[in-house]
Amino acid sequence: MGHRGRSGHRGKARIVALSVAMAALLAIACGCGSRSGSGSGGGGGLIGGGGSTPPSTSGYAVGGSVTGMRGTLVLQNNDGDDLTVSADGTFTFSTRLGNRAAYYVTVATLPAGQNCYVVKGYGYVYGADVTDVQVACGDKGTDLSGSVAVPQGVLTDSDVNDVNEPYVSNDTIGTAQPIPNPIAIGGYVNRPRAGASGRSYGTGDVDDYFQVQLKAGDAISLAVGEPIPLFNDLDLYLYDSAGVLQDSSVGSGAYEILHAPADGTYFVNVYAYAGASNYILTIGTDAMLGMSANAPTLSSQSEIVPDQVIVRLKDTAEAAQAQAAGTASAQEALSQFSAMGLQAVSGATGREMLLAVEDADALEASITAGASTQGAAGKAFKALSGREGGKQGDPEKARKLQTIQAIKALRQRSDVAAAEPNYILRGYGVTPDDAYYVRQWHYPMINLPEAWAQTKGSDNVVVAVIDTGVLKNHPDLQNRLTGTGYDFVDGDSDPDDPGDGSFGASSSFHGTHVAGTIAAQTGNASGVAGVTWQTKVMPVRVLGKGGAGTSYDIRQGIRYAAGMDNDSGAVPAHHADIINLSLGGESYDSLDKELLDQVRAKGIVVVAAAGNSATNRPSYPAAYDGVVSVSAVDVNGTKASYSNYGATIDIAAPGGNSGDLNGDGYSDGVLSTGGDDSSGTITFTYKTMYGTSMASPHVAGVVALMKAVHPGLTPDDLDALIATGKITDDIGAAGRDDSYGYGLVNALKAVTAAHEVAGGMAITGMNATPRSVNFGIGNSIPVTVSKIGSGALSITGVVASDAWLTVTPVSADANGFGGYRFDANRSPSMQDGAYTATVTFTASSGDVMVISVSMLVRSTSPDYDAGRHYMVLLRVGEGDEMEVVDMDEGSVSGGYYTYSFRDVVPGRYRIFAGSDRDNDGYLADEGEALGAYPTLDQILDLDVAAGSASMGNLDFPTDLHLAIESTESLASGGGGGATGATNVRAIPRRLAPATGQ
Repeated sequence: MGHRGRSGHRGKARIVALSVAMAALLAIACGCGSRSGSGSGGGGGLIGGGGSTPPSTSGYAVGGSVTGMRGTLVLQNNDGDDLTVSADGTFTFSTRLGNRAAYYVTVATLPAGQNCYVVKGYGYVYGADVTDVQVACGDKGTDLSGSVAVPQGVLTDSDVNDVNEPYVSNDTIGTAQPIPNPIAIGGYVNRPRAGASGRSYGTGDVDDYFQVQLKAGDAISLAVGEPIPLFNDLDLYLYDSAGVLQDSSVGSGAYEILHAPADGTYFVNVYAYAGASNYILTIGTDAMLGMSANAPTLSSQSEIVPDQVIVRLKDTAEAAQAQAAGTASAQEALSQFSAMGLQAVSGATGREMLLAVEDADALEASITAGASTQGAAGKAFKALSGREGGKQGDPEKARKLQTIQAIKALRQRSDVAAAEPNYILRGYGVTPDDAYYVRQWHYPMINLPEAWAQTKGSDNVVVAVIDTGVLKNHPDLQNRLTGTGYDFVDGDSDPDDPGDGSFGASSSFHGTHVAGTIAAQTGNASGVAGVTWQTKVMPVRVLGKGGAGTSYDIRQGIRYAAGMDNDSGAVPAHHADIINLSLGGESYDSLDKELLDQVRAKGIVVVAAAGNSATNRPSYPAAYDGVVSVSAVDVNGTKASYSNYGATIDIAAPGGNSGDLNGDGYSDGVLSTGGDDSSGTITFTYKTMYGTSMASPHVAGVVALMKAVHPGLTPDDLDALIATGKITDDIGAAGRDDSYGYGLVNALKAVTAAHEVAGGMAITGMNATPRSVNFGIGNSIPVTVSKIGSGALSITGVVASDAWLTVTPVSADANGFGGYRFDANRSPSMQDGAYTATVTFTASSGDVMVISVSMLVRSTSPDYDAGRHYMVLLRVGEGDEMEVVDMDEGSVSGGYYTYSFRDVVPGRYRIFAGSDRDNDGYLADEGEALGAYPTLDQILDLDVAAGSASMGNLDFPTDLHLAIESTESLASGGGGGATGATNVRAIPRRLAPATGQ
């Protein structure tokens, strides 16, 4: 089921130099204005009333026109060719330029009492004279001034590249920068001689270290401002108070994320693996939780198979293009992998391949030759391998880290489409036991007997159980299987469960238990019942000894079940309609996500267990968009103590628990089919097990009942039914919550809803974005309430549970749907700490939706600082072209940056402010701070007329930004109106030399 999304990212325009010509493709580029200073003498040619000194006959001329001038003006081209102008009219510089030469026209000396601005004064010569440079002069007059509010909860890396910033090194653990929690840090790191010139260009600023107090589970997330594969790549490391590496996130994309393993003092290390980039480091309880659910990171703490890598080369068309550009062919790539010490052991070049480390020394040499060993990664590897300082190492951790670094190196190759670890995923059922249908308390809990009165399922519906295999001769299962299936652990066509030895003397037969819940033969006077009576189960074995399996094998199993190319060399005649995945781990895998998207596109519903770690950290595959994530309830219908929870949960189902709370003399686990091999021979049994692995097949079975009623039911249909509460009972907090998602599955409601969808009946409900609000230290958050479906519905009540929280409709329509603003009203009497509340929306149908709200109260707070800011005044030309005409700069004081622009001549203007941590001379780079008057979302033009009074209090906020996008350009919009545009490309913060009188 879809839950989350995140915005995309763009590359940054690189600036070669500001003192010479600039590329005309920039959306905003530098003109010039004047400050005080000494003038330079005129020369070159005197022009008045259209006359000019005859230019030389070779090359191309640069010229244009002057308007509004009184007195004498000196212009300059490329900081050396002066031209004195004494009257309005056209002008031409005497020095001609060759084709493709740069030109850059600026004001050298101003007329007395006037300001002059250059428009279209930069660019390149392209085989013709330049005649459109415009110089507009006017009387000095209006002053503009205001303040820029520093964002709350933001600090700056103490050693950025901006030469105007204060500098304090934080390059080592010993010089780590202390920071509070929660916080967002705007920073910059670079390899030597990478990035823009500045303080750290030559020597590099490879490492930034921060010291922080963390609680167990606190998230540390890194957003890379300019992630460019092969060029700009930042990594994230976490060390404990003793300087021992605890975790690392070393992907090559836009995000890295870690979690604190326990309470304590930590050192967070941002490391420049390659290139240079601004970054935003966010630390807090729920830091970038939505991002973390889909962040393709590489963590050394992930459970992976050491010395194994899964790689997919680019497809035929991409490979052909790469080969034309000099990149190796597929066979050459395999040869190069072999030289690295990696050997292909499975798969094919047209899809995923499993590579194994055959020569660890060659792999280490290959990694050592790269940039990764020149900083945090190399130091960590040496320490773990025991090769640094005579310390005893941890060979297993060293092998894992080496594997992760190999994957990172492979991702840098232009012929590799994807490289991932071979993750280990585990079945979630952990406690074997015994019992019969009268003890299957979990079925009446979800109204199955009532649903069976409408349908018992259909043999035309197939549920794939991708697990440990299935005991295919079990008497309650032998007639419920498809006759197809595959064993990807042993590589044969027999998906029988041979036992995994995971519970001492006896195996778990985990897949057999899952299959029995979905479709054990029912009504045969023996054994147990299944959720469905007639659905077929396709067994696929991907989990082996210890109930563990690799992501590669699991991916092959999914491919097989979905009727896609796979290592078995075959596909079933009838692919699965539903896939159950009672397994998982905490590592995001881009290949898994891509595959599951393809499976969903085929109309296949994927249901997965949320995990048994009692945490809100996402577990995959359940947390992927498009997968139905199932949490577990116990015999009392409350969240099981082991069950994962959080923003990715969609629905709850019975998972059971240990103990005997209902007093029937038997364990309160889920009863289903099983086996026992403790004697050395497998016997067929029935057993109780508990876990989200047991909850997931309840939902898969209910979906199978729905498909029997409505074969055309799609994953999108199911998502809508879940989100509108049509197939669940709302338990816990009203509306969606992080423990139960949209509620406990109700088989009767689900079958009824499937009938409605098949008959075209309207399904109507409500939803909100976001579904939970965390103010942190902020004060106001917008929330949008929307209607789902086409039926009549209106909001009849909105109630906030606590006095500190107010809700105000901002753009709600007559039915109450639309925009609301949530405000946190902190009072001085409130004690420091975290506060929670709820907002309940009631609909005319009687349905309710509850949004959880939290905020943080602090009696004292750090002096927040977004770094040195540059406030720039831009003149809007007749053609909406933009020119920087004045600039002010400063550091934060009392929570504000102040600015003023003096003697602004009549015209139309806009005001921007931002940081320049990378020192490239431009604002609006991703990962830096940026603001505009009055807001970036609604940029307002200021009309300055002749004789206008000074304009003060032109105040606006600044904040950290990663991507600023819109379908409109910055120059759009009419005079005096808001543009509504946020596509700010690049704003120069430096002005060319100018003089005033």
